[in-house]
Amino acid sequence: MKGQCFLVRFADDFVIGFENEEDARRMMSVLTKRFARFKLTIHPKKTKLIRFGRPDDNLKSDDQNGTFDFLGFTHFWAKSRKGFWVIKRKTCKKRFRRTMESLWIWCRDNHHEPALDQYKTLCSKLRGHFQYFGVCGNYQLLELVFEHAEKALKHWLSRRSRTSYINWEKFDRLRLVFPLIRPRIYHYI
Repeated sequence: MKGQCFLVRFADDFVIGFENEEDARRMMSVLTKRFARFKLTIHPKKTKLIRFGRPDDNLKSDDQNGTFDFLGFTHFWAKSRKGFWVIKRKTCKKRFRRTMESLWIWCRDNHHEPALDQYKTLCSKLRGHFQYFGVCGNYQLLELVFEHAEKALKHWLSRRSRTSYINWEKFDRLRLVFPLIRPRIYHYI
């Protein structure tokens, strides 16, 4: 190695960062051979070599710089409020879309359950999502999940019978009795 490197691993996923591109290319060639020795393969779509360095201060964004998804987050460079370049994280698109769809389907499949049971389970689902994805810079996407959960709940509660339509005024009164858990930031990294 001519420069420094780091490794971040969780279960069977990992990211290796290198200071020099030459070191990274050499590791890519050696890694496939090393995995083959143990009869393992590297997923070709998930394994890639990207440039992920601090952009120039003169540029607003660096076209040469890539982003990457790791553990459900998209990692990218952005300016902080004080004007420094920092690595930010947000929920990756696939996970976000999957969460929205699963909330809608769950509300559809359970709309005939008692309201208290729906409320408890939906709060549990939202709490789990917010605790995992509640990192700095990701609040807007957490808020979108919360709003979508409210819309899905209102929509499917209105479909319980022909006469059970719930307008927003009635839903606001219902929210006072059963307030869904609000999004918040849990991890300051």
